[in-house]
Amino acid sequence: MSPSLTLVLLVGVLVACGVTLILERSLSRILVGFVLLGNAVNILLLLVSGPAGAPPIVGLSDDEMADPLPQAMALTAIVITLGTTAFGLALAYRAWQLRGTDDVQDDVEDDLIRRRAERDEVSSTFEEAAPGAVLDEEGADQ
Repeated sequence: MSPSLTLVLLVGVLVACGVTLILERSLSRILVGFVLLGNAVNILLLLVSGPAGAPPIVGLSDDEMADPLPQAMALTAIVITLGTTAFGLALAYRAWQLRGTDDVQDDVEDDLIRRRAERDEVSSTFEEAAPGAVLDEEGADQ
């Protein structure tokens, strides 16, 4: 049995839309992106599971049994998507309470590091090693 072209295209569209939404700044759009990706994974698991078969109970039928692993993986994906959605909703609600918006702001420290790197400056806490010094795994003198 070959997979339906419609379902394959649906998975591709859902993944593309989900990734695009995850790259946005709004937490609500990020949340919708995670939901779309979760649905795409479930449809993909349905596609790769193969043809339908008899229940996977030995002795119940002489027909070929269905593989229970994709069913278990789909259930796991549903639970993970539900947990991620609940966490994202709580995060967006809390951000809305504190700031009145659910947009993710830039980190001030990351911006300072980026500007310092563009000017080719070093941090005030940077200590250059003495010539010939042996450094340990963390970069400190031994």
